[in-house]
Amino acid sequence: MSSSDPNKLISKADKLTKLSLTRWSADWKSATLLYEQAANGFRVSKDYEKAKLAFEKASKGQEMLASPWDAAKHMESAAALAKELRNWTEVIDFYRRASELYMQCDRPQPASDSLAKAARALEDALPDDAVQLYTDACVILEDDGKEQMAFDLYRAAASIYVKLEKFTDAATFLLRLGLAADKCNARNSQCKAYLSAIIVYLYAHDLKQAEKCYNDCSQIDAFLRSDQNRCASKLLSAYTEGDVEEIKRVAQSSTISNLENVIIKLARKLPTGDVAELKEEAAKGEEEALDENDLT
Repeated sequence: MSSSDPNKLISKADKLTKLSLTRWSADWKSATLLYEQAANGFRVSKDYEKAKLAFEKASKGQEMLASPWDAAKHMESAAALAKELRNWTEVIDFYRRASELYMQCDRPQPASDSLAKAARALEDALPDDAVQLYTDACVILEDDGKEQMAFDLYRAAASIYVKLEKFTDAATFLLRLGLAADKCNARNSQCKAYLSAIIVYLYAHDLKQAEKCYNDCSQIDAFLRSDQNRCASKLLSAYTEGDVEEIKRVAQSSTISNLENVIIKLARKLPTGDVAELKEEAAKGEEEALDENDLT
């Protein structure tokens, strides 16, 4: 049967699922086997559109047979073929459906992985959708208490935000990584995330927010006593003093060299703007804050 024409296999399987005067119940078991054989046949012959449709039908068959795990596997195969065909809407839909099916099996790890696969496929074509998929994948792991499994997903989302020049969103995701690392006692990842967020704010010309981020993170003992804290302190001091050469020197330090590549690239470009102007804006902001607190 496996050597038969996959078009004929599909046709035969379709007949087995349709009710008629002579067929009062669908034979999903036999039909699903035929759909699976047809899907593999089409895939081998590189007829990806028909292979994708056959895997969709095979997935439906496994659902009808109360086997969500196998249904999810087939849906992922359909999604991979949709990626080959650059059908991004189907990539999202199929991987999301696979994730739902894995959750029906109470398997959050592969459910999260499905969304992450979709996100990776969409990073260039639909970066905003990719970020949402990474976010949803993280939530699944967070809800399962497996934050440590999500570290790479937080980093990937932050990297996309940097490429989109959405620096506040990038920093927010890095701080979220820091929080997750804190829950896992992953001190090194935590401190790297906080330093990375500070660098992102500095790259975005937001010295005031960088300082606030530094002060907030320094409330955490692990960061306060870390090399990353000392590095951040030197950077911010150099900005406060308007010392461009010191900023460049700190940006070349080994502490920064151990961060993610996307953050290293940002750090190597510091300072991005007029340091004196940034210093004036930060000072002005502090004066306005003092005026607001003046009750006299």
